[in-house]
Amino acid sequence: MNVRFPVPREVAFDYLAEPRNRPEWQSSLVRVEGVTGEPRAGQRWVDVTRPGLRPAMETVELDRPRRWAERGSWHGFRATLALDLAEAPGGCDVAVTMRLTAGGLRAPVAWVLGAVAPYAVRSDLRRAAAVLARRL
Repeated sequence: MNVRFPVPREVAFDYLAEPRNRPEWQSSLVRVEGVTGEPRAGQRWVDVTRPGLRPAMETVELDRPRRWAERGSWHGFRATLALDLAEAPGGCDVAVTMRLTAGGLRAPVAWVLGAVAPYAVRSDLRRAAAVLARRL
């Protein structure tokens, strides 16, 4: 799944990799808490979501401006999300890879959520692209 951003990939990367920006474009977030420092591998924070979930998050890969990846965990659920940015006419393309897993009785729930999550992520990335377009 790719989303076109109307800005150079460095601009999109810097915006997307900064957890403090996420409540502006990620529909499920109310806020982020406990952000440790600037974007880098090992940076940690907590997502505070609208349903009240509070997954612990960590940046696991940061290769500016090409790739950014995070992992999160909450009560036995584990999620990974990677964004790969490529130059494109008029801006950049952001490709998403994600996986949601859980063990035991949570596994079927993780499978269902993992099947629908890409649609929410694509919508959120389109919102991020629109935010950056308005700033041009």
